[in-house]
Amino acid sequence: MTRLLLALLCLTALLSPASAQTYPTRPITMVVPFSAGGPTDTVARILGQAMGTALGQPVIIENVTGAAGSIGVGRVARAAPDGYTIGIGHWSTHVVNAAVYHLNYDVLEDFAPISLVANNAQLIVSKNDVPAKNLKELIAWVKANQDKIVQGTGGVGAASHIGGLFFQQMTGTKFQFVPYRGTGPMMQDLLAGQIDFSFDQAANSLPQVQAGRIRGYAVTSKTRIASAPDIPTVDEAGLPGFYVSVWHGLWVPKGTPKAIVDKLVAATQTALKDANLQKRWMELGQDLPPPEQQGPEALRAYHKAEVDKWLPIIKAAGVRAE
Repeated sequence: MTRLLLALLCLTALLSPASAQTYPTRPITMVVPFSAGGPTDTVARILGQAMGTALGQPVIIENVTGAAGSIGVGRVARAAPDGYTIGIGHWSTHVVNAAVYHLNYDVLEDFAPISLVANNAQLIVSKNDVPAKNLKELIAWVKANQDKIVQGTGGVGAASHIGGLFFQQMTGTKFQFVPYRGTGPMMQDLLAGQIDFSFDQAANSLPQVQAGRIRGYAVTSKTRIASAPDIPTVDEAGLPGFYVSVWHGLWVPKGTPKAIVDKLVAATQTALKDANLQKRWMELGQDLPPPEQQGPEALRAYHKAEVDKWLPIIKAAGVRAE
């Protein structure tokens, strides 16, 4: 019996490196924690196709929805750590949800990072009737009218909501939030002048700004976005350090062998160099992370810094899931 056990242990030790060397031998599932057709799903399908080419196996998208993405992320946390389940998520799913929901997983400890894959900064936008012509004037206008104005959000805990809380903290203002069931209805009311201003993903609001239907004041990042080079950054416009980005990253379950992680990292970096992917990112208002921000350690450090930055702001505001 002892000899048989030893033989089995030796066989396992021999097979494990071999399986990592031959990986992947079948299709890989990328879990998208939101419905088909949304921005995360779009990013996943473009990225998955390019990664599949690099890996020699198709990457199949599986949409697992519910609870602001936490159900799909939980699915990845409980998956076998064999490299055949990848999770794509973003700032809300892997940072905000840790403060807003009671999760049965740890957003930092229960996943092995692969890479940051996209950044989508917000735009500070308002209805055209707002008299402010630049960000400094907007801040002054908010301070003078904070008991009368309203900011629209895509829902409690949405990026637009958290961006508004951060804005209040940095400018010393208070105003009313009006939550909507998503950014689509919120944008409709902003266009109609029913709400005064908001903080919205550039990919969503930029077409309206460029069409002159709403006013854009600044992009909430350190650099201007390629798809709108004429819009200043918050540093340039008068609110330095007001950085809010709905970034996307890839993770696998904790315990995935390093050799498999390394193959996924290499495939991701190859995909991010693809000319068609880079063209689509620009069309979607997504910024490509520079090479030094790609890879597991860069994502791990950035992810932790975002958790450390945002959780105190969210918890202090008492934001909880409805």
